[in-house]
Amino acid sequence: MTQPGIDAADAASPRRIRIRTCVATRERHSDEKLLRVVVDPEDFTGRRLLADPKRRLPGRGAWITPQLSALETAEKRRAFPRALRLSTAVDTGHVRTYLAELADGPDIVRKTEH
Repeated sequence: MTQPGIDAADAASPRRIRIRTCVATRERHSDEKLLRVVVDPEDFTGRRLLADPKRRLPGRGAWITPQLSALETAEKRRAFPRALRLSTAVDTGHVRTYLAELADGPDIVRKTEH
């Protein structure tokens, strides 16, 4: 039985809002506003971090506000090793590249006539 005013399709698949905490700013947001970061499952050293925007990679994840300033704060505070339960230094190069591309926006190719 559905509640009045709620469509049967909406009642069958409710979307839960998951609240996560940014490891850099310590602010709480819905998981849709944060970027998940995980240890690269193919890195045998366990140091390389990957951006996981689709939230599909295996393993424990850390959440960060998708801004370069938040990444720098997290690096300064050594937040990733603590959140991911690592005892080694981490390589955030992939995450930095992802955030830089995100900040730049999509490449726009414009043709100019001469």
